[in-house]
Amino acid sequence: MKGLKENFQKAHILVIGSGIIGKFNALELSELGFQITMIDPTQDKNSSNAALGLLMGNMYQKRKGRSWYLRQQSIELWPKWLKHLQEFNKALNIEKPLIQLTTNEETFKKLEKFVNETNDQNLKILEKDSIIIENINKAFQTRNIKGIVSNKDGRINAQNLLKTLDTYLKNKKVNFLKDKIIKIRKSNKHWIATSKTKKEIKSDVIILCNSLNTIDLIDNLSHNIKLKPVLGQAIEVSVNDAEVDLLSLPKQFNINGKNIIPISKNKIIIGSTDEYSTKPEENIFGKLTNFVEKKPTWLIKGKIIKQWSGIRSRPDGEPSPIMKNLGDGLIICTGFYKNGILLAPACSKWVSNEIKNFFS
Repeated sequence: MKGLKENFQKAHILVIGSGIIGKFNALELSELGFQITMIDPTQDKNSSNAALGLLMGNMYQKRKGRSWYLRQQSIELWPKWLKHLQEFNKALNIEKPLIQLTTNEETFKKLEKFVNETNDQNLKILEKDSIIIENINKAFQTRNIKGIVSNKDGRINAQNLLKTLDTYLKNKKVNFLKDKIIKIRKSNKHWIATSKTKKEIKSDVIILCNSLNTIDLIDNLSHNIKLKPVLGQAIEVSVNDAEVDLLSLPKQFNINGKNIIPISKNKIIIGSTDEYSTKPEENIFGKLTNFVEKKPTWLIKGKIIKQWSGIRSRPDGEPSPIMKNLGDGLIICTGFYKNGILLAPACSKWVSNEIKNFFS
């Protein structure tokens, strides 16, 4: 075992991409003693910065298969990682519960059936006369919102998480380079990664976590990996209406596919990931606020005070995410178009197991 640990300490791993997935991989591997270099040309502008941080694991309706397994594993791993991260940021936490709502009767019946058949004490159907439903119906000036609540799911502040991970990685002496890798090749027993600024980085293992740019670095035809862009968008809306108190609403919830996070009495964040595009639409306000049949007056009058977006990658022709060991020390861990934050612990655990096997 001592010899294996020495191999880890001597080995150099290059992580390409510094979003949530790249950072978690760097963190997991640095804990094992590996020397880590992370490289990304736009660390502050990658798609993770547009994430809202909703962790929908227990509420996921499929109860078998790879996606369900990854979610279950991440749900178990998150408390451990949160404990580690709180050493650097005590304020970092997962706000619970998470609420999923709909105005569509057929969709609600599916949710209702899911909760009844699952028999999970952490999942409950929200009754019509519950204070949660009453407050939401009142705020959105409707009568037909229904849904379920998961006491095990919630939300972590993505920006806070990214900053905490950076502090943790700095403490672990992970080397960060602000550059872009344009080519990778194998030379004898090592990988050589060439950057846009002509630097050559030698490593024993390369992990590709750079979203759509992944396929530019591999022989896509031989590996048959395809990714398409998905645009995640969010807006912060200011409301000047005494008739509504946004703090009367749950801390985080979803209505008909739109994620909603009240942040003060008169400010609310609305976000969604559902566009196969690389540019935000001009009428982003209309698109993101169109989740009930008739918009409430306060929302119609609301003004966007902040707007942001991020391009994510979705696998084309295979399930998300792409987690593949291409052999010879080259690993792909990308394609998290919706659940990167939730699945980060399980995927970094998978990567670390693959690398441990590589060096054993």
